[in-house]
Amino acid sequence: MSSEENDEVNLDSIPLFDYLKKTIPVEELRDFSSSRRIGSIDFVKGLAIIFIMLAHTAGAWLSNSWLFLYGVLFTFLDILGPSLFVFLSALSVVFSIRRRKQSISEKAIRNRIFSRALLIIVIAIIFNIISIEATVEGYPFPLSIWGWNILMFIGLSQIFSYYALKLSKVTRVIIGLVIIFTSDAIREFLYNGKGNIFIWILHFIIVSPSPMTPLLPWISICFISSIFGEYLYEAMMSGTKKDYKKLFRTFLYWGIILVLVGMFLGRNSYKEGSSFIAATDFTIGTLPASEYPHITLLDVTNWPTWVHNITYPGMWEFLIRGRAPNMIYNLGAALLIIAICFYIVDIKRKMNIFISMMNYYGKVSLSLFLLHFVFITVFLRSIDLALYVFVVFGYLGFWGFIMYIWNEFYNGVGSPEWFMVQIGRIGQKTGTTVKKELIVIEDEIKETVHKMKKEREED
Repeated sequence: MSSEENDEVNLDSIPLFDYLKKTIPVEELRDFSSSRRIGSIDFVKGLAIIFIMLAHTAGAWLSNSWLFLYGVLFTFLDILGPSLFVFLSALSVVFSIRRRKQSISEKAIRNRIFSRALLIIVIAIIFNIISIEATVEGYPFPLSIWGWNILMFIGLSQIFSYYALKLSKVTRVIIGLVIIFTSDAIREFLYNGKGNIFIWILHFIIVSPSPMTPLLPWISICFISSIFGEYLYEAMMSGTKKDYKKLFRTFLYWGIILVLVGMFLGRNSYKEGSSFIAATDFTIGTLPASEYPHITLLDVTNWPTWVHNITYPGMWEFLIRGRAPNMIYNLGAALLIIAICFYIVDIKRKMNIFISMMNYYGKVSLSLFLLHFVFITVFLRSIDLALYVFVVFGYLGFWGFIMYIWNEFYNGVGSPEWFMVQIGRIGQKTGTTVKKELIVIEDEIKETVHKMKKEREED
């Protein structure tokens, strides 16, 4: 057993404050959700966070003349955004559980995962309060606490994935597919029945005021991705080139199959409307934007400018985030992207400045996601394409440099990754032990206060 594992086993013997005061190694900050021996996972996570930052800055900074480009690229490249990020997040739960299963107890593993998940959810709630209050009418505080933004789903997906791993692979496949193929009908029923208070509450919980990554059909990712996460972990443990190539083929073939199935099922087109109207091969259906916000990208794409006057009648269903065909298409795209990157980084062992940079961005992706909003309103609707390319590369480099300085020279203290590691450390200690230690700390504080009062009285 390694020294690291011994430390994990004997956590309850270390006083809580002494434990938290221990300096966190920089590598632990970088690797808190990493597979460590599969470099392509961090590389893909880096690509995902870079695209998310590009999408958010383009939507805020590009002038009206070039905003259509944001609509076109975001529509077709959304496969590099939240779905890929959530897929990778679910994989990290598999690594966390399997890697520590032989060295620490099941309870400590569960506490570690749940404590980290709760921290992400707390951050998501703060994010919701700010964003929903500012952008969505009819949901004042405290209703603005709840919303399915990407952080909220990532936090809860950690918990969903933990329990999904307790099921057999066949059961997970069945549950995942049932969720995907029933989600559209369930959401339409909830939307149309919101006049009933019970149905309104269900709709509020399942869809929320901000349905960017709602429970249905996104929870299906936890069941499907955990299966491929186990394949990935098994290949990582064997470490042979034969198993790596077998894994590459598995991801590649299933990726192609799911992409094609998603495109076929989602070949009909939709546009924004006030109600659900099903599309056929000869008609264009409608979807309410409050239920599927992604449909508004069609209007952005059709925005007439001096460089663009093409009008698209509808958006293919497989490109509309949250629809069943889109979920299948995105799962396939995620597998394809991981397979290609796995082949380049882990099988061919390619390494250069770009790959190294993406790996680093992937390791600090949570910090980058939160920090990149800080200056996002600086160039609001004011720059053209050429200037945007220049500014955004500087912006990406700026935050990468900030994270490097923060981690390398200040040990990452106070960063989201630092908090995640600390919360995970507390989570590994049993609840009884933490409670006992907090009581001891409380007694020490009372004793100190009593001594100070006594000294004052003597003076």
